[in-house]
Amino acid sequence: MEATSQTTTQPFAPRAQAVNPNKALWEKGDFTRIARSMRESGSALVRLIGVRPDERVLDLGCGDGTTALPAAQLGADVLGVDIASNLVRAGNARAERAGLENCRFEEGDACDLYSLEDASFDLTISIFGAMFAPRPFDVASELVRVTRPGGRIVMGNWIPNDPTLVAQILAISAAYTPPPPAGFISPMTWGIESNVLERFAAAGIPAACVTFSRETFTFRYPGTPSAFVDEFRLYYGPTMNAFEAAQKNGKAAELRDSLVDLFDRQNISGHAGLTEIPATFLRVTVAR
Repeated sequence: MEATSQTTTQPFAPRAQAVNPNKALWEKGDFTRIARSMRESGSALVRLIGVRPDERVLDLGCGDGTTALPAAQLGADVLGVDIASNLVRAGNARAERAGLENCRFEEGDACDLYSLEDASFDLTISIFGAMFAPRPFDVASELVRVTRPGGRIVMGNWIPNDPTLVAQILAISAAYTPPPPAGFISPMTWGIESNVLERFAAAGIPAACVTFSRETFTFRYPGTPSAFVDEFRLYYGPTMNAFEAAQKNGKAAELRDSLVDLFDRQNISGHAGLTEIPATFLRVTVAR
């Protein structure tokens, strides 16, 4: 199945007046290094969602295809959209290597998907992606707009103050970085059910059409917890920024020690040289 046979898009050309400030963050480092530890759980989540072969699927904030490729392997016609041009290139390269003509990637902004037509997709997925876009009400509006009536929207969002891995990485990192600018809305607010309901209500979706569940996503890294911390330190934008700020204050070693302690405590693998860390997230399902 050709990826362009059903999905109607226009070539993406960034609009200067609507630049997403997170673009530089996600083009920093190399998130594909982190994404490798997410592949198994990404595939499992796609199966749990129930992607069908006949569906047109949008994966928004897709990275290099942790959920887009498994959805295409199930036979869906998949378009992955991400703000980071390096991840779009990596996703297209992965799809080509896998021989998936029904999966392609392009650059786009979750706050303004102007290159995508209304009601273009049967299923819109965003797993730890669109939650990081800076204007959450615009994100909800766009998710609803591009999904056809009768279709579904599925989000996976990290939960604020959750004791598991990602929420704790971000909390620890925040303690070493300058305060955010005025008007900043934390991406973690997408992990609060009342916020999700409010944002989709503003896009015309009644609360009865939104359901929630808490799920587990397991990171699997072929190395020690301390080596996994170094992957985040060197390649994951938010922790890269935290280490840069901590270095200026002479606290980089302290930050690394805090993260190594976290990763050590949460590692459940029981095997030397293998790190497995579960993380809880909020799964949001919207009946369009």
